[in-house]
Amino acid sequence: MQRSLLASCRPSAVAALGLALAAGIAATPAAAAPFQCPQRGGDLVFGQEANVNSLDQMTSSTISTRNIAMNIYESLVTRDENNRPILELAEKMVESDDRLTYTFTLRSGVTFHNGKALTSADVAASFDRYKRIGLQRSTLDNVDRWETPDAATFVIRMKVVQPTFIEALSSFSVPIVIIPAEHKDDAPQQLRPVGTGPFRLLEFTPGAQARLGRYDGYKPNTAYEQATGFGGYKLACLDTVTFRIVTEASARVAGLETGELQGVEDVPTKSVAALRGNRNVTVLPLENWWIQIALPNTATPPTDNLNFRRAVQAALGAEDIMDAATDGNFRLNVGFQFPNQPSYTDAGKQFYNINDIAAARRFLAQSPYKGEPITILTNRDYPAMYNAALVMQQQMKAAGINAQLRVVDWPTSVQMSQQVNSNEWHFFHSGWGTQPALGALATMQFLASPGANYRPRDDKGDPDVEAAWNDMNTKPTEAERNAAFARMQQLVMERALAYPFGSLTKVQATRANVKGFRPFRIPRFANVWMER
Repeated sequence: MQRSLLASCRPSAVAALGLALAAGIAATPAAAAPFQCPQRGGDLVFGQEANVNSLDQMTSSTISTRNIAMNIYESLVTRDENNRPILELAEKMVESDDRLTYTFTLRSGVTFHNGKALTSADVAASFDRYKRIGLQRSTLDNVDRWETPDAATFVIRMKVVQPTFIEALSSFSVPIVIIPAEHKDDAPQQLRPVGTGPFRLLEFTPGAQARLGRYDGYKPNTAYEQATGFGGYKLACLDTVTFRIVTEASARVAGLETGELQGVEDVPTKSVAALRGNRNVTVLPLENWWIQIALPNTATPPTDNLNFRRAVQAALGAEDIMDAATDGNFRLNVGFQFPNQPSYTDAGKQFYNINDIAAARRFLAQSPYKGEPITILTNRDYPAMYNAALVMQQQMKAAGINAQLRVVDWPTSVQMSQQVNSNEWHFFHSGWGTQPALGALATMQFLASPGANYRPRDDKGDPDVEAAWNDMNTKPTEAERNAAFARMQQLVMERALAYPFGSLTKVQATRANVKGFRPFRIPRFANVWMER
């Protein structure tokens, strides 16, 4: 019997489906009273902390892009409030008995922001573009082909059974957003921003702001009563949402206090107490926001040498780095998942928070390092990254390494880090938040080829790491896949292919008259309204 997944499955049915279908549905069937906007209208200005230079969601993994783009675009499948896979632009999915074919039936009446009706041809074109240039195109490695038997049906045929395929497909880290077919040949970072979401792009000035407006042609998903995660029943209550780039933390706080900003992405720890006492402000903390991390460039010397990378690893004290990065608002944890997650493991803990200068000097003596400058690539848009890089530089210098900072804006640092065989940097500072929240699979994809964040030469990853990654995707049981994750984390730590430092807490905030805004990995403005 084929397995069928409807967008309106009961919660009790979810567990029975399991990861064999890799789909969990939190919403109940729609009843008589789906969400309605208590008030419509209003112009909300949101203070975003980092620059964004593109809204091409297929070719950007940055939070700053995702913050804006995921209010514009939608996907076949996405995640709910608890990060379980759910249907979005599809109303039904059927998995074949041999688990090699997924048949999606599209929701009817969905249109793009240009007025064009969504068909399976648009879905196929979107998958074509992602397969060619998508940043996490390894999601489609086990896919043989896709077909469009009619305008409402999209079929994916697999080469091999992959129990985690729908889990991977539903990730909103770098999702396969659905775009008009005529845009499939747009160059990387040049995608014309036309989606199917509740908001459409009105204006975009890179480095300054992006202004979105309500899409009056939007058709909510009536299988739900409320929004959940990036899916569910969504409405644009606001007239416009303006994402204003405000990189200075003090300016974000001042704008929130005066009402110039109605919401902000980040509040510095030192300002939280005062804002809690302001009756016009609502403070919204979110623990385990991201894992502070540094990534070596293994495509260029001397960071291509294991002894050098181990020297740096031995020199690093995670507690001092995290304290500086977060003003004390952090938790130490090993690896690439948060401790409250079922897949969490401390594998590789012997390579974490070593903080041993003598050991660092021993490894350094065994490396080819001759005192040349070592470039740490970072940015000031995210103070946590800059401060972490600053302490890392000091700790490396204490071990005898001539470490230097290279500070650019956030989008530039990401673009530089993605250049294959680049010799412009040796360590890149980032924060992994969405990926760990989505689970081990979404996280470790950043350490697999193509596009492994440690930049292996010619994009050919460590074969042992790649083998563990393959097992994470294909082993039949969850226990086996978790064991593969632990093995992959152990290898990454042992071979110093990434330096995780710990997790920080994020504090968001809104004006008190902003209603319906729920803290999440990405700010969502569907079902949000302003009282007047």
